[in-house]
Amino acid sequence: MKFIQLLLIAMLAFACPIGYGQQRAKLNPALTQDIAIAYSKTTTLVFPFAVSGVDRGSQHILVQKVRGMENVLQIKAAQQGFADTNLTVFTSDGKLYCFAVCYDESPDCQTYTFPDMKTGNLIQFSSEASNEKALLEAAEHVFHIRKRINGITEHKYGITLSITGLFIHDDLIYYRMRIDNETNISYDIDQLRFFVRDKKRSKRTASQELEIYPVAMHRLAGKIPAQSGTTFVSVLPKFTIPDKKNLVIQLVENKGGRHLELDISNRKLEGPSVLKPLLNPLR
Repeated sequence: MKFIQLLLIAMLAFACPIGYGQQRAKLNPALTQDIAIAYSKTTTLVFPFAVSGVDRGSQHILVQKVRGMENVLQIKAAQQGFADTNLTVFTSDGKLYCFAVCYDESPDCQTYTFPDMKTGNLIQFSSEASNEKALLEAAEHVFHIRKRINGITEHKYGITLSITGLFIHDDLIYYRMRIDNETNISYDIDQLRFFVRDKKRSKRTASQELEIYPVAMHRLAGKIPAQSGTTFVSVLPKFTIPDKKNLVIQLVENKGGRHLELDISNRKLEGPSVLKPLLNPLR
């Protein structure tokens, strides 16, 4: 009888009940939660504390943090029918959340919430949100600065992704970037993501990959028409890159296969220009 009771408790721990107007699940950091994700649908994970790191077991799953919300992740499949993999999420309170991820185009559960049982809090808004107007004014200033850098470029499939400017201000790094489409087919952007990744990766060992979530994306168009280009500014929190790691910028085409990865060593990102104070400072 005691064994049956323990078995029932374990089964309930992995259930996806409804509450707070959403589907909810409880997770013991020592256990693994099964999650099914789709190619054409988005799955949302809401944690009680800010997400401090994400480790994907496979590049076949896409993960992004919701802008302005420190503890919300969105997940979807990068390709249909991928092999089972895993996802590990680290939160600022030191907790570890482990997920076994499989593919299902019609998942039963698309929203998982893990509220703080002491406070019941679900959403945490980032401190940058209140300064969004001043931050975007700084990004607009970076957009118009004439100073340029060269040599940080990736070209493939007739698409070019490059960094044309690098500036720092108030513990934020402003990457002025450009996408050029030299083909006769328009390019629809699905994802633009930033990672700090090991320089050398072995298929037999897990690659240490830390995703950096932009604070803001300024003037980034969703579509690049044929034979045209666009310049935009990505604002990231200040971070450093160890010697054995690179910054990787991943550009993913929506419903297409023209994906690019710009692999940048820490040497090329040294010494960003200091952004001169604006009339409306960020602080």
